[in-house]
Amino acid sequence: MEAAVLIAQLNSVTVFGVCLILALGAFGTAIGFALLGGKFLEALARQPELESRLVARMFLVAGLLDAVVMIGIGIGMWFAFSSPFAAQVLALVK
Repeated sequence: MEAAVLIAQLNSVTVFGVCLILALGAFGTAIGFALLGGKFLEALARQPELESRLVARMFLVAGLLDAVVMIGIGIGMWFAFSSPFAAQVLALVK
């Protein structure tokens, strides 16, 4: 019975941690895209002849912003589906 309670607590803490990782990643990316879009429009208004170079750099930075979130999603899914701490909890019970 004690093992089931410990596993349930581990799962609940893991779900909370995964939600926190995903929420903070999404929040940070939203702020990053807002700043990126604002600075892009400012730069485009100042020098419209550099539009092609600015667009290319903007999409490069946008891809890097998305990559950070994808890494967070990967780590979150790893913890959610294959908790690395489950074996330690089971060993503690035995």
